[in-house]
Amino acid sequence: MLACLGPEYASKIMAYLRESEVDQLTLDIAALGTIDPDLKAKVFDEFFQMAEAKRFVSEGGIELAKELLEKSFGPQKAIEILGRLQSSLQEVPFQFLKKADPAQIGSFIQEEHPQTIALILAHLDPKVSALALTSLPPDVQADVVYRIATMDRTAPEIVREVERVLERKMSAIFTQGFTFAGGVKEVAEILNLVERSTEKTIMEKLQERDPELANEINKLMFTFDDLIYVDDAGIQKSLREIDSKDLALALKGATDEVKEKIFKNMSERAREMLKEEIEFMGPVRLKNVEEAQQRIVAVIRRLEEAGEVIIMGRGEGGGEEILV
Repeated sequence: MLACLGPEYASKIMAYLRESEVDQLTLDIAALGTIDPDLKAKVFDEFFQMAEAKRFVSEGGIELAKELLEKSFGPQKAIEILGRLQSSLQEVPFQFLKKADPAQIGSFIQEEHPQTIALILAHLDPKVSALALTSLPPDVQADVVYRIATMDRTAPEIVREVERVLERKMSAIFTQGFTFAGGVKEVAEILNLVERSTEKTIMEKLQERDPELANEINKLMFTFDDLIYVDDAGIQKSLREIDSKDLALALKGATDEVKEKIFKNMSERAREMLKEEIEFMGPVRLKNVEEAQQRIVAVIRRLEEAGEVIIMGRGEGGGEEILV
């Protein structure tokens, strides 16, 4: 949003931010590059919705805010806006752990009950949770993942009690709030960041315990949009094993980033043939596009498991994940 506002207005806003926030935002803005006009419009639209939601909450509380948002944007959009706003409407649980070393967090909480560990990890950043999860014993890992995936919402008194116990142990400052956390999406984000060997062990045990849940998590762990994180050599290797009709169909619903990733790893002739096939395909069902994308994702995951494809950002620092 700051990049879209331009230097004059962005600088006025940044004057109210902490120095660490300014430093991080400056780096992020510098890395943005050209901003698509449609994306710019969406950013401003979302900011307006969030600003309205905060105003409604401050003036009349959650229930009135929900009612006003439904009238302004519709029921479904109102739920989405309040969901995004939730973190700023309440103090964040386990805030004191966010600056702790992830490995130390894992060591510190491994003696706790798996449900307690799940509650804690579900409230942390997925990158922190992934590292903390890796340091837990294998049997505990799978149990914790299962509990995070099946977690819905937690009553505030339970969160407060867990925080109180940890406060006595770590002598830190805690926060509280009625919290919605966990779910298969949270697990997918965490497992996407752990080392492949750890993920495989957890998923195997989870498959034995609850196959349906394991499959649901598996679908979210690496999506078609994540093709942009596959190295170029991996894309080229994958293209040799992907059906051309599947590829054309999948790209009908792909983002510009994914299309660019695919096109730049093809010969000029193959690229033009693929573009023509997409163009002449005409209207297609969304269900068919998603099924084609899932088949391509399956190819990528199979090749990654065989060590023939590298997905950047997975298991960083493992040292044994990438062999040349």
